[in-house]
Amino acid sequence: MTTRTEEEQAAAAPLIDLQTLLAAVRRRRRLWSSLALLGVLAGAVLAFVLVPPPTAMTKVLVAHQEDQPNDPGTLIRTDVALLRTTRIAGEALRSLGSAEKPEDFMEEYEGLGLTNNLMQITVSGDSEAEAVARAEALAKAFVADHVRRIRETADAEAKALLDQRDRMRDELSRVNETIGEGSREKGPKASADMESLFARRAELTSRISDFDQRAAEARIGTPHLVAGTQIVDAPRAVPHSLPKSAATNAAIGLVLGLALGFAVAAVGSVVADRPVLRREIAAHLGASVVAELPRRSWPWRRRTREARERLTRSLARTVRGSAGPVSLLELGCARETGAIALDLARALGADGPVAVIDGLPGLPLAGRRPGPGDPVVVDGEGAAELSHRERRIGVGSVAPGAAWADLPHLGARAVLFVRAGYGSVAWLHSVARHLADQRVPVVGVVLVDPDPRDRTDGTLWDGPHPAPRGQNERPVPRNVTGRWRTERLPLRAARVPDSDQEAR
Repeated sequence: MTTRTEEEQAAAAPLIDLQTLLAAVRRRRRLWSSLALLGVLAGAVLAFVLVPPPTAMTKVLVAHQEDQPNDPGTLIRTDVALLRTTRIAGEALRSLGSAEKPEDFMEEYEGLGLTNNLMQITVSGDSEAEAVARAEALAKAFVADHVRRIRETADAEAKALLDQRDRMRDELSRVNETIGEGSREKGPKASADMESLFARRAELTSRISDFDQRAAEARIGTPHLVAGTQIVDAPRAVPHSLPKSAATNAAIGLVLGLALGFAVAAVGSVVADRPVLRREIAAHLGASVVAELPRRSWPWRRRTREARERLTRSLARTVRGSAGPVSLLELGCARETGAIALDLARALGADGPVAVIDGLPGLPLAGRRPGPGDPVVVDGEGAAELSHRERRIGVGSVAPGAAWADLPHLGARAVLFVRAGYGSVAWLHSVARHLADQRVPVVGVVLVDPDPRDRTDGTLWDGPHPAPRGQNERPVPRNVTGRWRTERLPLRAARVPDSDQEAR
């Protein structure tokens, strides 16, 4: 069968595997669920701590002389800016008889342009009645200021037109005087001058009439602008529901907490680069996943108990068919590995004396009080005193800080107990290299705490060359990469499921 080299496989691998990323995020559900719960609690607490002051609201219809259908809202934004001026704030405070500074009062209200001609005013106060009074005073002050500015603009325009009309009248008087003086003169030149004076008088008369009409129109246009600017929604208190506010803030906190949790979990999984799926762990260790075991093995659960029994029977068949001692090496699951080692020793006790060589750091099995029917447990120094008739089962660790030189003394062959998501890719490669350097072939990998939704295949079809084999072990060819291949034939119990649904 044709296989690809490691360089080709690395080049074909995606930069970020979404399946791996989802599995890693799903396994860190404690993190994002805790952040989501924290967001809910923080949002609910903020609703009770940061209670908004009593608020009143009113709406004002603002009429503009320059209104256009395609106005982008510039005029109403100008009105909102004018609302937040000391002149209008001072007028409102004077109508209320308050000694508060306009600058301070401006911080307690705001305006919002709803449409091109509709503005909403929101004012806060010490009580609902005070907020309503403030909103009414502020709206009236704005309307009065807007009407005054409209009238001042109209008066200024009318005055400018009337001044121009008066200048035209003065000029018309001078033309009339010139016509009266020139009527006594005779001759062709006098007749031509008289004709130009009469034309000028007619033009001035027309322009004076035009200025009179424009001045009148300027004053006539003001009333409908004044009448159009008014309070259309009377000031009223804005209702505030504390339970509704708490629920809204809690929902916002939940969304933000989940988003933050997912982001932290995703970034953390990418940075840590710790494999979770079966296929990744098998590929990085160069050994097939032959069984699975839940990390928290509650003894009173029937499914968990049956799973451990099936794993123990499967390991017992492997140990019986092996020519030399077999060791159980853990990576992130020392407690589970020690318990399985004791169960395996009890299962093999019917065939003869069995001794467990304890090499677990920080979790000594040799110091425990043996119960009835428990196997003999010795440490590394006591292993030299064992007789050759006793079957040996070594228990050790390949976690960071492990004594690699002691691994061959625990067993000629090893079964790796690896907790999913515990070791990084670099450390899994280090474990595989150290075991190969110590010439300790790996029989298979028992995956502890697997992802229940993992559907990947943890079997290596093109795998490493085995170490020296016993009489019941079948030789396996070497692949193109020259790595050691996992021998899977003695372990026929494929996996130990953690749920009712059998993983495929």
